[in-house]
Amino acid sequence: MPTESASCSTARQAKQKRKSHSLSIRRTNSSEQERTGLPRDMLEGQDSKLPSSVRSTLLELFGQIEREFENLYIENLELRREIDTLNERLAAEGQAIDGAELSKGQLKTKASHSTSQLPETETIQASTSKIVSSFKTTTSRAACQLVKEYIGHRDGIWDVSVARTQPVVLGTASADHTALLWSIETGKCLVKYAGHVGSVNSIKFHPSEQLALTASGDQTAHIWRYAVQLPTPQPVADTSISGEDEVECSDKDEPDLDGDVSSDCPTIRVPLTSLKSHQGVVIAADWLVGGKQAVTASWDRTANLYDVETSELVHSLTGHDQELTHCCTHPTQRLVVTSSRDTTFRLWDFRDPSIHSVNVFQGHTDTVTSAVFTVGDNVVSGSDDRTVKVWDLKNMRSPIATIRTDSAINRINVCVGQKIIALPHDNRQVRLFDMSGVRLARLPRSSRQGHRRMVCCSAWSEDHPVCNLFTCGFDRQAIGWNINIPALLQEK
Repeated sequence: MPTESASCSTARQAKQKRKSHSLSIRRTNSSEQERTGLPRDMLEGQDSKLPSSVRSTLLELFGQIEREFENLYIENLELRREIDTLNERLAAEGQAIDGAELSKGQLKTKASHSTSQLPETETIQASTSKIVSSFKTTTSRAACQLVKEYIGHRDGIWDVSVARTQPVVLGTASADHTALLWSIETGKCLVKYAGHVGSVNSIKFHPSEQLALTASGDQTAHIWRYAVQLPTPQPVADTSISGEDEVECSDKDEPDLDGDVSSDCPTIRVPLTSLKSHQGVVIAADWLVGGKQAVTASWDRTANLYDVETSELVHSLTGHDQELTHCCTHPTQRLVVTSSRDTTFRLWDFRDPSIHSVNVFQGHTDTVTSAVFTVGDNVVSGSDDRTVKVWDLKNMRSPIATIRTDSAINRINVCVGQKIIALPHDNRQVRLFDMSGVRLARLPRSSRQGHRRMVCCSAWSEDHPVCNLFTCGFDRQAIGWNINIPALLQEK
C-alpha cells in the first residue's frame, strides 16, 4: 500500500503543478482587473505550508514584478515602433538601422534611464567601451621589439632592476625566495642570491659599487656584494612584432619554466649587511643618493632610513594609515617618496640634516602601487584605481596630466632621457605613455612572446644599445625590449 499512496501523492502533485502552470499562464496574459478578481485560495495552492501573511506578501511582490515586466514589454513595443519609424525615414536616403543592433545601443540606453528600477549598466558599459576603444585606435608612435627572455625563476617575479655600474647586468627579485643576476645580452644567469627565507620583493643596485639591495617577506632587507664576468654575447634573433598586434593565449601555450638555469651559477647565501627593524613584510627598498643610506618600506605601515655602514636605524618614517607598497628615492637629491594602500603617497625631505619634513598627497581613490621621481620636479604615481598621474612638486594640488586605463597599474618606471612612462598592468599588458598623457604604444603580446600573467614591474636602461626596457611578471619570466620612438626624438 505504500506504493499506491506514493502513486496517488505523485499524481496529486503533478495535477497541482499543471493547475499552477495554467494559472501562471492566465495571470501573465490577464489584465490587472482580471488578476485582482481571482480567488486568493486558487492562487495560493491547497496544501501550502506558508502562513497566510507570508503568502499575501509574496503574492503582492510577485504582482509588482509582473507589472514591472509588463511595463518593460510595453516600452519595448514602443521602442520597436520608433525603430520602424526611423527605418522608414532613412529608407529614402539608402540607409537602414538594424533593430536588434540599435536596441542594444542608443535606444536601449534611453530605456534604462526611463525605468527607475533598472541599473544604468548600459550607460556604464557604453562609456567604458568608448574609453577602451580610444586606446585601441590610437596610432602607435613606437617600434617595439622583443629582444630576450630571462627564464629561470620557479615563482613569480616581483621586481626587475638594471645595474648602474659596469658591467651592466639585470637583476630580478622573485617569490621563490631568490634574486638572480643576468647577462642582458645572452640571458644567462650569472649570480644567484639565496640569503632570504621569504619572498624577495624588490632589488636595487648601488649607484657606484657592485652591491645589491633586496627587500623580503622575511621582514629584512639585505645588502650583498656580487662579482660577475659577462659571457661572450651571441647573435640575437629578430623577433620584432607590431606594437598593436595581439593574439590571445591559453595556459596550454605556456612554456615549461621548471628548469633551474641558476643551478650552475655562483650562489651567495650570506649578506654583507642585514637591516632588521621592521615588524612586517619589507615590500621595497632603495638607495639614497650617494649610496651611504638606504630606505625600506614595509607592511608595518612605516618606512625606515638606515645607515649602510653601521646598519643603524636613522629615521623611522611614520604616518601612513595602511601598508606601504613602494618607496623611491630622487636620483640627485635627498628626497624619498613612499606609496601606500591608504590611497596616498608621501614626500619625505632629508635635504636639511637637522630636520626632515613630509608632505601628504591625495590624488587616487585606491591603493597607490608606486610613485617615482622623474627629471626636474615631477613625480609620477600609479594606482589600482586604473590611473596614472603626473605631478609637479612645486604645485601638488592637482596633477598636470592624468592617464586613464582599463586595468590596475603596478610598479611603473620612467625613461628620464625620453620622458616615457612604462605602465605594467594586471591584465598582462604593458603600455607606454609620454609625460603629457599621450599613448605611444602597447608592447606585443601573443602566444609566442610577451607576458602570460600579471606584469608586476618595469625598468628602463637608457644606456644599453639593444635592450632599453625590461618587464617582469607572474609568468616567472623577465623580458628585454628594444623601444624606438623616432617621432618623439625628432620633436626633441
